[in-house]
Amino acid sequence: MSKEIAMPSRTKEILEKHGFSFKKSLGQNFLIDINILNKIVDAAILSDEDGIIEIGPGIGGLTEQFAKRAKKVEAFEIDGRLIPVLKQTLSPYPNVTVHHEDVLKADVKSVLERMEDVDEITVAGNLPYYVTTPIIMKLLEQRLPITRMIFMMQKEVADRIAAAPDSKDYGSLSIAAQYYAYPEKMMTVPKTVFVPKPNVDSAVLRLELRDTPPVYVKNETHFFQVVRASFAQRRKTIWNNLQHNLVGKENRDVLVDALKEADIDPQRRGESMSMEEFARLSNELIF
Repeated sequence: MSKEIAMPSRTKEILEKHGFSFKKSLGQNFLIDINILNKIVDAAILSDEDGIIEIGPGIGGLTEQFAKRAKKVEAFEIDGRLIPVLKQTLSPYPNVTVHHEDVLKADVKSVLERMEDVDEITVAGNLPYYVTTPIIMKLLEQRLPITRMIFMMQKEVADRIAAAPDSKDYGSLSIAAQYYAYPEKMMTVPKTVFVPKPNVDSAVLRLELRDTPPVYVKNETHFFQVVRASFAQRRKTIWNNLQHNLVGKENRDVLVDALKEADIDPQRRGESMSMEEFARLSNELIF
């Protein structure tokens, strides 16, 4: 029986065989710890009738573990140099399909349509820092028929997504992610279990998608504009941030009335406000 792909010796062998060199611009770091990979798969709560969409399979270490437990795996890899590698490493797994495509530009809905024969669908992957937020927000905003997402990412991003009000990590990303899903940090992953070794530690974050948002908003686009403007400068009050970054001085009276109706002290800062308070404020702030 051949060694598992993510075992350090096998990873080294595969990389040397294909003469692969890492591209820093793609944020490539391959996980070489089987125990952690298995914990990620466990956290995905898979049955043998479920499907996986994987983002950034690399040489197939996590993909292999998913393929052993899921009915179908659809993997998106942006680096064309890895496609022939994946075809070879994943050849024992006929339930895996590899797409040479940037998931941010891909028609994920059409892939989901081809997965109608599975029960639940989970999106997973080891996300590079520079595309973590765009990928997560694209998947959440499209309200795709997926049950959960589970991603490896830089620890600081996972902390921001899962943060609660009145914490240093709480911000517009926390609210946006929690509007669509229930985030849960599953584990911290040390930088020593990757090749090449990144500069910072990572974390595994699971997002269980909500059936409905936790708050009522009249206009989602406006709601997120209010949230982003409120965190534009963290040291400034909600009054200053909204006046300078969204409302404008000409609508000063509108802002006064909205804060009063929403029962929010204009001297508070965005980091102290709950999602429910932001919802109240955005519903009142019409200009």
